[in-house]
Amino acid sequence: MAIQEVHEVDPTGYKPELPIQFVPLFTWPPKPAALARFFFGFPGFLLPWFAIFLGLSAVLWTWLTPDMAQVETLSAGWIGFLLIRNLLIFVAFVGGQHVLMYRRQHQGKAYKYNPNWLAKDDPNFLFRDQLWDNVFWNMIGAVPLWTFYEVMTLWLSANHMIPTVSIAEHPIYAAALLLASPVWTIAHFYVIHRFLHWRPLFRHAHHIHHRNINIGPWSGLSMHPFEHLLYFSAVCLYWLIPSHPLVVEFTLINLALGASVGHMGFGQVSLGGGKYLNNEHYMHYLHHRYFRINYTVEMVPLDKWLGTFYDGTDAGRAAIRRRSR
Repeated sequence: MAIQEVHEVDPTGYKPELPIQFVPLFTWPPKPAALARFFFGFPGFLLPWFAIFLGLSAVLWTWLTPDMAQVETLSAGWIGFLLIRNLLIFVAFVGGQHVLMYRRQHQGKAYKYNPNWLAKDDPNFLFRDQLWDNVFWNMIGAVPLWTFYEVMTLWLSANHMIPTVSIAEHPIYAAALLLASPVWTIAHFYVIHRFLHWRPLFRHAHHIHHRNINIGPWSGLSMHPFEHLLYFSAVCLYWLIPSHPLVVEFTLINLALGASVGHMGFGQVSLGGGKYLNNEHYMHYLHHRYFRINYTVEMVPLDKWLGTFYDGTDAGRAAIRRRSR
């Protein structure tokens, strides 16, 4: 299937206030008040998703991960346990978003970027159904390769083949690693994402993800397994620098579950009573429309620095059209 690099959609969907702005993390000169709001506001860097993913990671590491003595030896028992554990978490989290926003249509099409629902009876997708196409690629690639990197990290750590640190002995260093993890994964994603848009790789692998011009939660990790292999490889950094398995657990959880939040397809999510949670991921949504712009998200302005940023405005659109000629 040939996919156009600029794909127009029904323009009546929701648009946030434009132009798209980057968060104040890399603003110079620094803006202390804006930076404080970014870190501690709601929604912000720490709340809600960083805190939720960190809390979930702590629960998994403390109570639902085999101990180091057990993982010294690779065996089907504990590997299978982690695979099933991750599968259940993934289905509950991603499936829960889909049921709420797409099956029950919790808020209808309010704040939906694309006014259409997911495609059915469409030959571009496996089973002629966008949802089941997305679920298929998640099941055969995302969950197994998430588990693969987790298994390898635990096994390497237990056998003292990678450097590890104690959180109790080095709490500031461990906290710094946790806070830096989202920045690192975004930078890593930019690099591999540009690589995947190289025409041979796009044609043989990345085009699967880009079938999803109209995105939903299951679209986040609807990818060729080769792409999953690259995507989750961000944790390999912690095979080189001193770290703790909890940091790896958090990084993997953020990668595995955060993609669905970023592909929910709604800029605001109703909390009831007329209140909404800001869930703006319009920058990445535009990537699914125009393909060769906005390879990452608003936290790290790599697209702006490297000339691939589209701010969503008409003037910016004209500029990207000139670049694509």
